[in-house]
Amino acid sequence: MSINLDHIFNPRSIAVIGASREPDKIGHVILRSLMHRFKGRIYPVNHKAKSIAGLKCYKSVLDIKGKVDSVVIAIPAKFVPGVMEECGRKGVKGAVIISGGFSEVGEVELEEKLRKVANKYKIPVIGPNCLGMLDNYTHVDTLFNPKYKMSRPRQGGISFISQSGAVGAVVMDWAGYKGFGVDKFVSYGNALNVDEVDLLRYLGKDPKTKVICAYFEGTRRGKEFMKVAKRVSKKKPIIAMKAGRSEAGAKAVSSHTGSLAGSDEVWDAAFKQSGIIRAKGIDDMFDYARVLAEQPLPKGNRVAIVTNGGGFGVLATDSCEFYGLKMAKLSKKTERIIKARVPAYAVVKNPIDLVGDADRERYEVALNALVEDRGVDSIICILLMQTANLDSSVVDVVAEVSDQRKKTIVCSSSGGEYANLHMKLLEEAGIPTYDTLRAAARSLAAITYYEDFITSE
Repeated sequence: MSINLDHIFNPRSIAVIGASREPDKIGHVILRSLMHRFKGRIYPVNHKAKSIAGLKCYKSVLDIKGKVDSVVIAIPAKFVPGVMEECGRKGVKGAVIISGGFSEVGEVELEEKLRKVANKYKIPVIGPNCLGMLDNYTHVDTLFNPKYKMSRPRQGGISFISQSGAVGAVVMDWAGYKGFGVDKFVSYGNALNVDEVDLLRYLGKDPKTKVICAYFEGTRRGKEFMKVAKRVSKKKPIIAMKAGRSEAGAKAVSSHTGSLAGSDEVWDAAFKQSGIIRAKGIDDMFDYARVLAEQPLPKGNRVAIVTNGGGFGVLATDSCEFYGLKMAKLSKKTERIIKARVPAYAVVKNPIDLVGDADRERYEVALNALVEDRGVDSIICILLMQTANLDSSVVDVVAEVSDQRKKTIVCSSSGGEYANLHMKLLEEAGIPTYDTLRAAARSLAAITYYEDFITSE
């Protein structure tokens, strides 16, 4: 059937089936999360309560007089097919089923019964056996982990889909703590009738999604997955983690969601053919996503490095070479411009060492010269904030140069509280900033790989 997910991500009204008055219950957490920011109508459904959190409660979705666009279901599994039948009769256009207890525990027939009901009424379902979903712009928050335990990220251009609710919860909490910007998050669990293929297709058309991140355990539609992923990748990057790389991991996947993990070599080949950037872990995934979401694509793999510590310039050079990047050869004009404005003891060769007494003015001169150099495709700006002359004003310098959108720029900074404060300021200014040189180089390699993919055909 044709999948329309608009009523799930942007509903005008939501019913919470299984809403509870008890604060520690999933149905209560979801209701409170929706009440916090969602501007549409919210209908608690609980056959024992008359009101919950000041809202009138209904025994059944059929008792609600107003229109119900979407529902969140958090009740025992055995009751879900019957409730979905009522939702179908009500005219509900989308459902998020939190409830577990289906194919992942061997209840295949119960899940099939649920699927038949959902398909009968053409209701797209996120789940069952999932964490829920979040849209940071429409403020639909059906995640069942409370905010004081799992932070919600700020608004941004990264959307993340996850077959695992646990992985999704950690990623969202981590992204919120780090200050990374997220558009949508979906934990799709057992993928009743909405799977990774449908979600990739939807996010590929979503104007607020700049980069798609994904955690996959398996797929039932291999050929269609590759076809859709390749088409979407030509429009926006897809970065994926794939579980079950080892034989033991593949068996664990099967017992987790009932999915077939498949050969890792096959998945690796499928990713490459589809233009999907493979990440080994959560940190890799968001390292790549931030530069792809915030920075223009480079035109090649030639990197210029500018630093206020010579040793870090050498280490950055090693990292770039390791990840297949090349050190850019600076033009004579670039060298002449920089030499005229920096002390004679500064090193004006790539990597450029502005030395330990560098201030914002030296960085301003170097960065502005580098973005005009046609032999430079991207820049790693290393900021050692421990030095006496470097202060917060350097953030404005890097941001102003980056805003020109002429070159891909990433920063690297390491240290304690003062350095971390400025790393956050740089991130807020749209500059991907990494605490290791390897991460900075690896992320530049990822955006360079993507640029090569979209221009290869």
